Parts: sequence; structure tokens; C-alpha cells
Amino acid sequence: MADSGQFAPLQFEQFDDATKIARARTFYHWMQQRRSVRDFSNAPIPREVIEQAVLTAGSAPSGANMQPWHFCVVESAAVKQEIRMAAEAEEREFYERRASEEWLDALAPLGTDAHKPFLETAPYLIVIFLKKFSEGAAGEQRKNYYTSESVGIATGMLLAALHNAGVATLTHTPSPMKFLNQILGRPGDERPYMIVVAGLPAEGAQVPAIGKKPLGEIAEFI
Repeated sequence: MADSGQFAPLQFEQFDDATKIARARTFYHWMQQRRSVRDFSNAPIPREVIEQAVLTAGSAPSGANMQPWHFCVVESAAVKQEIRMAAEAEEREFYERRASEEWLDALAPLGTDAHKPFLETAPYLIVIFLKKFSEGAAGEQRKNYYTSESVGIATGMLLAALHNAGVATLTHTPSPMKFLNQILGRPGDERPYMIVVAGLPAEGAQVPAIGKKPLGEIAEFI
């Protein structure tokens, strides 16, 4: 395609078939080791690791390239404590009143409850906000498109980037999460999407002994 000023040449690295397969298998086996961690160490993580992971997430595809996300990276102990207190209040409501027995039965094998110490212990909380609107060049409000899909892809890329760097993660979604807008000073039209807890596992940390469905159960080739 000719250079029109609006396009740039594609940068794409090609591999032979054997290399493609090897890289695909290696990546799968590496990502298969990623587990949701709930027992974190307070050992520090270099900020540049988090910065690079967020940049990776920000490179995700999005509807009309509107990039409808904002990442609040929380390392302040005081702010983490405030988030934990608010999240645990919502979680107590969930476990004691909101959740159905069916939902609680589904969660039982994971051993979760309203107690969320990892929100204070881990060195970083990455709070992801979904932006329904963006600001145009002239300051006008512009609607964002395919926001849930776009932010979901970016979140997956963030988790992969952190795991690739040797950082353990947990996806945490207390419901509702509007308290995050207030604590972090985000506009009311942004929707808290997820808290990604990031750090190193505590010594002796354990995870539920669960498996993933095999290829035949999750995909078909037509």
C-alpha cells in the first residue's frame, strides 16, 4: 500500500513452520504455569517492570483505536489500605447476603472469602478503568466503541506481560466497585473494570489444585 500519510509499513516477523510450532508450544507451556495467587510477599518489584507491562497492555487492539482504558497503578500503602477496607466491605455483603448458594458452591473449591489481605501486602495494585468516552482534539466528548471487548483484551495482555516478567498476579473484582472512582479520583463516567494484584508469591504459597479443559472441549475446527 502506498504511503498516504495515514498508514505506515507493517513490521512483522515471520518464522518457518517448525519455529512457529515451537514458539506456540513454549508460550502455551509458560502461560499454563500462570496461576491466580492470593498469598503475596511484600517484596518489591522494580517499577519499570510494571511500566513495561502497562505499556504492553496499552498496545492492545481497540474499537476504532479509541484505547478506552486507564490504568491506576497503586503502590501507596495508605491507598492500598483504603482500597482493602472498601473492597472487604463489599465482599462481606456478597458472601453474607448477595451471592446465591449456587454461586457460593462454585467458589468453594477456591477457598475464597471476604478477607482480602493481598490488597495491602502485594507491592502493586493495578486498577483498570473502562472509559465510555474520550476527549477529542478540540476537547469535545467522543464515544468509545467496543469498550468491554477492548479492555478485556488489554487486561489479558497485561496478565501475560506480568507473567512473562516473573510477576505473580490475581484478578480481583469486588462488586460493586464504584468506591474505586472515589478513592482514586477517577471521573464518574469511567467504570472500574478490574483490580490486578501484582507481586511475588509468599514463601510456601499454595494454589487450588484445579485443571483446565482440553482442546477438544474448548474448540472445534470446521
